[in-house]
Amino acid sequence: MKIGVLGTGRMADALATQWARAGHPVTIGGRDAAKARRLADRIGHGARPAGLRAAAEAGEVVLAALPYGAGTGVVRELRDALAGRTLIDCANPVGPGFQLLTGQGPSAAHQLAEAAPDARVVKAFNLCHEDVWRRQPPVFDGRPLAVPLCGDHPDALAHTATLVHDLGCTPVHAGPLSRAHLLEATAALFIGLWLGEHADAQAIAPPLAHAAG
Repeated sequence: MKIGVLGTGRMADALATQWARAGHPVTIGGRDAAKARRLADRIGHGARPAGLRAAAEAGEVVLAALPYGAGTGVVRELRDALAGRTLIDCANPVGPGFQLLTGQGPSAAHQLAEAAPDARVVKAFNLCHEDVWRRQPPVFDGRPLAVPLCGDHPDALAHTATLVHDLGCTPVHAGPLSRAHLLEATAALFIGLWLGEHADAQAIAPPLAHAAG
């Protein structure tokens, strides 16, 4: 599966490296050609650098590895190139005090969908620090990490689920894109617990067998 990556930061590095190792052709897109080239060289496995538009056009799946606030403008510029493609949003709109920057408004993922209405947006990979995605594989206490996905298009969800499996993780369908704001709010809560309270967020939920009483 051909993958285009928008961005040259740490999430782009972590996820694209694993997918390139799994055999997917990866194109790294950035406004700064030198940064894109350095990241592609670091990833190896045939990864190549490009501009943002070329990366979008190269991928059947496109990862928007862009900070919240920057992603919408980039995606709007590339809306024609993204038409019909799976567009994965991994951004966390979390600000000072671990507050959700989207407030009561549309989720970050929904904002990307509005900016590129013909793209097939999936929210995924936003609940973990990039170092988790560098693990080979992310297995904890003998159990593969579960990755929730929110999206409306079956093919886009299937593409994303394949990429989750390639990380050694388990995809979990978390509902339509309208539920992406819940994933983003979960990230804000977890980050606040992890960093603000030094608490184990995993310990706040009972095992599945006891979840319904």
